Amino acid sequence: MSEVIITVRGEHELRVAPERATVRLTVAFDGPEREDVVRRTLTLAEPVREGIVTREQAGSVTAWTSQRLSVYAERPWNADGRKLAPVYRASVDFTATFADVSELSIWATELSAEEGVALGDIDWHLTPETEREVEREVATRAVGVAVSRAQAYAEALGLHTVTPLEIADRGLISTEAPAFKAVAMRSAVAFDAAPAMEFQGEEITVSATVEGRFSAS
Repeated sequence: MSEVIITVRGEHELRVAPERATVRLTVAFDGPEREDVVRRTLTLAEPVREGIVTREQAGSVTAWTSQRLSVYAERPWNADGRKLAPVYRASVDFTATFADVSELSIWATELSAEEGVALGDIDWHLTPETEREVEREVATRAVGVAVSRAQAYAEALGLHTVTPLEIADRGLISTEAPAFKAVAMRSAVAFDAAPAMEFQGEEITVSATVEGRFSAS
């Protein structure tokens, strides 16, 4: 049988326990007096900042940010369609990345009882080193799946030699007929991470999908 071109897809995914949690928090007060809401907001924001710094020094927080004080006013409308006196709102936003989930739970529980504190979403994720390692592993295994499928198709046709021509992200493989020679495999692979958004972070799914074109003879 003459040379045959085989195009296949390879997929693989791994589920990994999250290593970091980034939480968003806002300290804010509103009221009729600008000076009062600014004072109350700054008074509460300072111990929140100090608590984060203390945890950073202890190693449970790996990174954090704090935005400048934001103040604005709005005039609400009453039921008769008339504007009321201005209402002022002051706020300070924080983010903190925790390496210790138990410490995050303690910190969040303490702050949630404070008037003027609002906890936002929690982003569960991996360290950059683990992310690179896992992405490399799923990419390697996805390519392996593509190679195995191509080999299976070739053997079903009574062919035995399979040579890679192209490996690419899903949807990026060329539509033109390839040159009949092996080319270097491209390292780009599509990854998908889907972290959970709760105090007990669910496993993160990291997946890769590749498409491969092979010649079989």
